[in-house]
Amino acid sequence: MGAGRTTMVGRAAPALELADTRDETWRLPAPAEAAATVVVWTCNHCPYALAWHERIVAVARDYADRGVRFLAVNSNDAERYPHDSLEAMRERVAAERWPFPYLHDATQEAARAWNAQVTPHVYVLDPGLEVRYEGAPDADHMRPAEDAAWLRAALDAVLAGERLERPATEPVGCSIKWKRS
Repeated sequence: MGAGRTTMVGRAAPALELADTRDETWRLPAPAEAAATVVVWTCNHCPYALAWHERIVAVARDYADRGVRFLAVNSNDAERYPHDSLEAMRERVAAERWPFPYLHDATQEAARAWNAQVTPHVYVLDPGLEVRYEGAPDADHMRPAEDAAWLRAALDAVLAGERLERPATEPVGCSIKWKRS
């Protein structure tokens, strides 16, 4: 991880309660158990998030029958970045048919609690909601053949109850677009 940056690995995931693009509220801890949970900070305009999006979607589809829950979160300041507004999020989800909910963090409180830095910023949680992996989906957003290898390896280890060889990587992407104070 970058100099001075604290990882969430080994910590309990912060509480999360946000509405998605259909106004359905999602919570962590959630009442329904999951074999693993992936929370990924993303957005509509970042070239890194867009480049990794299909790989993350593929992982969500590949692991759905194994009890893995995915939640995507957008915390960007929609006033300065209209492409990240709730309405733009709704349009994107409808056009692309996402296999997981896209949550809106209008207050940016969730991003701060999770220490999310960039889009995408991936977290993998075990069934007890402990952060077991944090970072990038794979080594290179420009190489689709990477196939979200780090995310897949983290999920495989969590599902097998094993220790992760790589529990944290440097998250790579566009910075979260914080609201001006």
